[in-house]
Amino acid sequence: MTTDSSSTSTSAAGGISTFKGQERALRADRLGTGGLLLSVLAATAPLMVVAGVMPTTFAVMGIVGQPLLFVVLGVVLILFSVGYAEMSRHVHNAGAFYAYISRGLGGTAGAGAALVALVAYNALQIGIYGIFGFEVSGLLATYADLEIAWWIPALVAALAVGLLGWLKIDVNARVLGVLLVIEVLLVVIFDIAALADPGKEGLSLHAFNPDTLTGAGVGTALCFCIAAFLGFEQAPVYAEETSRPHVLVPRVMFLAVGGVAVFFALSSWALTVATGPAAIVGTAQKQSAGLLFFLTESRLGGTFTDVLHVLFVTGMFAALLSFHNVVARYAFAMGREGLLPAAFGRTSGTSGAPGTGSLLQTVVAVVVVIGFAIADDKPVGDPTAPVLQLFTWFGNIGALGVIVLMATASLSVVVFFVRRGAAGAQAWRLGTSALAGLALLVIAGYTVKDFEVLVGAGPDSSLSWVLPGIIGLALAAGLVLGLVLRARAPEKHARIGLGNEAFQLDKAASS
Repeated sequence: MTTDSSSTSTSAAGGISTFKGQERALRADRLGTGGLLLSVLAATAPLMVVAGVMPTTFAVMGIVGQPLLFVVLGVVLILFSVGYAEMSRHVHNAGAFYAYISRGLGGTAGAGAALVALVAYNALQIGIYGIFGFEVSGLLATYADLEIAWWIPALVAALAVGLLGWLKIDVNARVLGVLLVIEVLLVVIFDIAALADPGKEGLSLHAFNPDTLTGAGVGTALCFCIAAFLGFEQAPVYAEETSRPHVLVPRVMFLAVGGVAVFFALSSWALTVATGPAAIVGTAQKQSAGLLFFLTESRLGGTFTDVLHVLFVTGMFAALLSFHNVVARYAFAMGREGLLPAAFGRTSGTSGAPGTGSLLQTVVAVVVVIGFAIADDKPVGDPTAPVLQLFTWFGNIGALGVIVLMATASLSVVVFFVRRGAAGAQAWRLGTSALAGLALLVIAGYTVKDFEVLVGAGPDSSLSWVLPGIIGLALAAGLVLGLVLRARAPEKHARIGLGNEAFQLDKAASS
């Protein structure tokens, strides 16, 4: 007996009842621990952090103790992950952040979080196109004697990422994994070389001294450094595509946070050892984003440095792929639950990937890149506006959004378990969530307060409130949407955050 697309069925994975076919469920059993970990870690773009974020933090903030900051933030994010991971055992939804928030704080709050997440991860992904295009343009000029505008490789990358978004996640995981492993190995080689050939002060541990975390730049440095961790929180987004989400998601989150904290703390320490703690700020100010390449040139030679330049680009491409996948899955989850048009809540028939969400993200990225390209009146090779503006503006908008989401999710974890009557059994997890939430609120406050520093604008610039205001506007729009749904379409409002469980509601309604 055949059935049409409007009939119900049961998936092989977990016996989940679906409505209108399997196109409304992400394909399960496609990711194991390795694939999930690689997909998550790729978003951290380790070489982009070591070559870009770390020198900027040293130079702009003048904070020698950056390695200690990574340790402190690692502790904060592990505290956050304790409750977040426990929540992932109870909620499996590609909407992750907003699903968790809606389960704890209600559907209206979840709708607000959904719009913030969609805007934040889009901003993080799109911002990378600016620096990616500039770096590729520079490589072509250096090695191929070919001068092209930054926006040409940026647009090519956007189309390539969009195409891969239509393919299976395991294909993307292989691409991400190969790039990531090579990238990490090269950074580790530099770390070893720096420790083997230290600067004048030898193997100094001064960068781990708490006295190095004094001064007005510490709060802003925290904003820079926490952005380097973004990606670990994406593990629950892929929960529906794993065979054992209650086991794999928490495992990957703790591996990612712990691994990233240790890796970045050691790598930033290696930079201070290579120049000497007393010289790291001055050298970073002189070399800027060329600091890492300047240090590898003298220790590991020109060939190694050339390869590092290439891997810098491929690492950014890996991050573009990873954030693209997350945006597509958020759009899928929102479409499935009525926060976006229903077309976004269906997967493509060939690969089972969230194709419409992938297309949306690609279109938005292309439009933004074209907009910045039109506004660009600088000669080819000039890294000033709007190339670096695209990277810094959008990157910090996205970072602020994710920090706000993490702080809100921490509160939601506490409320969720208290309402379930599990406060006693989960007491220590609720305590860690509360501590992490408070710390994240402090970091969010510093981010808003010092936003003009983060984006390189003057103290009287309108950018200091316009750019963070984008996150505020997304939150307000989401809350209004949630209130409208609660008043006019309560059945849709009730679905917010339910994910696959909403299929049960469909089945009940159709029977």
